[in-house]
Amino acid sequence: MDFLPSLEAFLNTGWGTPIMVGLIVIGAVVVRLLLQFVIRRLVNRVINGAKKKAGVDDTTLIAASPLAAMRVVQRTRALGGVLSSVVTTVVVIIAVIWIISLAAPQAAGAFSLITAALGAGLGFGAQNIVKDVLNGLFMVGEDQLGVGDVVDTGFATGVVEQVGIRITQVRDVNGTLWYVRNGEILRVGNMSQGWARVIIDLAVPYESDVEGVQQKLLDAATAFAGETKWKRLVLEKPEIWGIESVSAEAIVIRLVVKTRSGVKDQVARALRARLKTAIDELGVQLPPLNSIALRPGPGGPLPGARPVPKPVAKSAAGAPSKPSATNGGKAGA
Repeated sequence: MDFLPSLEAFLNTGWGTPIMVGLIVIGAVVVRLLLQFVIRRLVNRVINGAKKKAGVDDTTLIAASPLAAMRVVQRTRALGGVLSSVVTTVVVIIAVIWIISLAAPQAAGAFSLITAALGAGLGFGAQNIVKDVLNGLFMVGEDQLGVGDVVDTGFATGVVEQVGIRITQVRDVNGTLWYVRNGEILRVGNMSQGWARVIIDLAVPYESDVEGVQQKLLDAATAFAGETKWKRLVLEKPEIWGIESVSAEAIVIRLVVKTRSGVKDQVARALRARLKTAIDELGVQLPPLNSIALRPGPGGPLPGARPVPKPVAKSAAGAPSKPSATNGGKAGA
């Protein structure tokens, strides 16, 4: 019973405040580490569960695991990064406020004024920061993007490497790492959710047998989709959507294939090579890209064209010659 009064008396001495500040700092560090450990433990548990369900060891391979499990993994990683940032920010703010109240208890009234000033500053000068934080939380909470997704944010297109509380890091195809503010992202095009579609337009000569060419292309694409290497990446049978456009030089035929998300480009490159072989077997030569030069016809110049000025005949002295009397002009005196 005498311990508490003795401790209170000791804390009221000159050594009490530094000791309390040290304890607050140590406690804040310990609390942050514990919360970070809990967050990492939960994230790893979700990822390991997805690995077991998918039967793979690397969940970054989107095509190797079910789409639903991959969305859970990517969303969990993004939420883990955002929660880690939020935990660190909250713990630091609480510790700083507590230390200030202990070190200068007489400044409580002034501290309230400082808090009001900070609030006004956030309202006027830090609107972008608040916007970034809120937009980042909504994007992750609504599953608009996740770590490992291929996205188009308007500013950059590439793979999401990290989703922070204020910044999203996107690595493009050239290897450039883009730091995109969450508040500046007005739209997100996610190419890793659900499925993707390969669209291939082939131009054949106008005089070709269109039905025969379509059947040959469809047979080649169907055989391609049935191979062991590509069977797990193609979700549905290839389809011929028909003639996309008709011109004087060529007829454009469109073929589409539904694939898993994240492997669209890989499938498209291999399929184009297979279709090229099928076209060669038919003996069909693809029409060249010709440039057309417009010339005026018998009806006169083209619409909007400027008239070409006629050259003016010059005399021997270099000055323009005067019209003669035979041409309707007047003779000089």
